[in-house]
Amino acid sequence: MRRSTACWSVFDLPAKEAEVAKLHERSAEAGFWDDPEAAQAVMQQIADLEEEICSWRQLEAKIAEITELWDMAEAEEDSALMEEMAAEVEALEKQLVRMRLDLLLSGPHDAKDAILSIYAGAGGTESQDWVEMLLRMYLRWAERRGYEAEIIDQTEGDEAGLKSVTLEIRGHNAFGYLRSERGVHRLVRISPFDNAHRRHTSFALVEVIPDVAKEIDIQIDPDDVRMDVFRASGHGGQNVQKNSTAVRLTHIPTGIVVQCQNERSQVQNRERAMEVLKARLYDLEVQKQEEEQARLRGEHVSAGWGNQIRSYVLHPYRMVKDLRTGWETGNTTAVLDGDIDGLIEAYLRYKVGDTIQQVTSQ
Repeated sequence: MRRSTACWSVFDLPAKEAEVAKLHERSAEAGFWDDPEAAQAVMQQIADLEEEICSWRQLEAKIAEITELWDMAEAEEDSALMEEMAAEVEALEKQLVRMRLDLLLSGPHDAKDAILSIYAGAGGTESQDWVEMLLRMYLRWAERRGYEAEIIDQTEGDEAGLKSVTLEIRGHNAFGYLRSERGVHRLVRISPFDNAHRRHTSFALVEVIPDVAKEIDIQIDPDDVRMDVFRASGHGGQNVQKNSTAVRLTHIPTGIVVQCQNERSQVQNRERAMEVLKARLYDLEVQKQEEEQARLRGEHVSAGWGNQIRSYVLHPYRMVKDLRTGWETGNTTAVLDGDIDGLIEAYLRYKVGDTIQQVTSQ
């Protein structure tokens, strides 16, 4: 229970409640809805804060109740009640782990939805199958957290798996959590596609950007964008639509390519692809700034192919290890089934520690 007290001091419920009160006052001002998008953003901020406050108040009440019952059980030497309370404490600890993660999120876009893309590396079918395994892992993780996940675009593999896939994961703090997944993921296993049952190593690149297109003002010269249209395809490459509704946008100055094929019309696919393109251009600029800051500190930072962040070994032993934080587990099945909160929390703590170290060294 002592850990929960520490979390309360960091979260500062009275300050959050005062912030909500100010936002409510602002929403009651005349002309508040003159700018619908800005007003909606404020209302969403209110809803998110009220949800957080409610969760912590409920936890506070539950802890008080369990503490009282525990003291009663000890006084009366009621072993059955103590056993019941022990189970309640264990459940609260799990809830606290999840809520503690929220306290580690401090980035300007951490609360936003996330656009996550996975690309197969060298290795043909092996790497393409690995992309599909990672897709399943993230879909399961999103389901565990109650997030909505929608595939925006995917390119099927030649024999199995996926060459690439892009999905949007919608939910409070989705980007804050998933930014821990940026980089190269390495898989070592006995190949199910090799008749000789040899061990293979596969690579996949995961990119994660915040879905901020509606909140940023990025002007794109129409002459800088080439649009191609094609028919959406299903598994095995067969066309699933008679009309060319899928859209591919190529930003000529940067070489960024964005595809969208899951909307019903070409216009909808183009609008969604343009939103993703804006978000990618914004993220590219942020990465340039981060890399320049890292260069000035004498560091090398890259989320590209040269930056392997995690290994998943299924043979000759079983282990998942994050190479940045050192966090590891032998329960590879659970991780590949979406249980990645331990990896995420370790990364967030690592980043918080790194930030503190930078500040104190300056």
